[in-house]
Amino acid sequence: MRLPAMGIALFTVAVASAACGGGGDDQNLNQSGSGAGNSSGNGSGGDDGGFGSGGVTSGSGAGSGNPSSGAGPSTGAGEACATQSAQAGLQPVYLAVAFDVSGSMGMNDRPSHSKELKWDPVVAATKQFFKDPASAGLTASLTFFPGERRMCDASTYRTPDVEMTPLPSEAFGEAIDDVTPANDDDWGTSTPTAFVVDGTVTFIKAQRQENPGKYALVLVTDGYPQRCSRDADSIEAVVRRVEGAHQDNVPTYVIGVANPPEDEPGNVDNLRDIAVAGGTGKAFIIETGNPDATATAFRAAIDEIRGAAVSCTVAIPAAPDGRTFDKQRVRVTYTSGGGQPKAVAYDQECASADAWRYDNPSNPTQIELCESVCGAIQSDPQASLGVDFTCEDVIDIPQ
Repeated sequence: MRLPAMGIALFTVAVASAACGGGGDDQNLNQSGSGAGNSSGNGSGGDDGGFGSGGVTSGSGAGSGNPSSGAGPSTGAGEACATQSAQAGLQPVYLAVAFDVSGSMGMNDRPSHSKELKWDPVVAATKQFFKDPASAGLTASLTFFPGERRMCDASTYRTPDVEMTPLPSEAFGEAIDDVTPANDDDWGTSTPTAFVVDGTVTFIKAQRQENPGKYALVLVTDGYPQRCSRDADSIEAVVRRVEGAHQDNVPTYVIGVANPPEDEPGNVDNLRDIAVAGGTGKAFIIETGNPDATATAFRAAIDEIRGAAVSCTVAIPAAPDGRTFDKQRVRVTYTSGGGQPKAVAYDQECASADAWRYDNPSNPTQIELCESVCGAIQSDPQASLGVDFTCEDVIDIPQ
């Protein structure tokens, strides 16, 4: 089944035509009407962390040759006499969530296995994320471990309990309710983490062949691998697997559910090694002991993962009217929601965090946002990026 290509937000790319001053195309100069028109389709991204590019619309440009009445802001130097619009959709984001249902999460046989302090608040926050309207644009799957049969076998986890499903969705909460043990004696005791990672990554790779996009593994667990073969299921074995996945452009995010502080507080220390190997830098360690605080911290971790999954690279759209792209005649603006656009400076070295650069200044194909602009995009689902093609040089790149 081919999944819908969905992104967290859309970047609106304003493309100015070649007609400037008195030397442009008379047809463009005499266009009537205003506004950008409607975009004709969303882009679909590849699996390399960039954004897909959408089609150029046929919307009307500036009325009667007045550049200020066209779609998009005036760009100062090299103002356009007519404007067309294109739309570049964010690369669709797919999260494969692997969720620990081992006894230590809530079988109540000891204080560190308290269902009230661990399972209940974590589950409440997880269910909220999957049904939250703010999760719209994400697609996710859910795999529980350990499995009921062949727990120490990667093939057990190649088919998730909830297939890739656009969010928000109630299906995930229903699946969590179904898997929650009815009583303390029904909890599983194994934590086959290495096999879960292996099987889930295999699932991701198969999905990516059919539905290109940006994929990530989200591992939710409260401790070390155990009960399977020690050599095959260890932190070191998990690290090797997520390193391989990261090399294949599948990062791993780790949410570690700590034991209550009064009982074995060091149960999640080595989970940080998994996050580093998975290319995400840190594990999100969720403290327990206060259910409300645990649920809040878990939601914050998920929100940060949701934002980090957004790439800060956008493909340069084709210049309008068949004109040749000129890398020195590009201006970038950033808009938050319905606010006024703000100019973003060009800085190929990203010495200024509030800037943008080309992926390859000699032969650019993509715009890359530097740190501050990237962070703003990741935290603002209503963000838009404007790209104006001007008629005069506005940035200086050595030829």
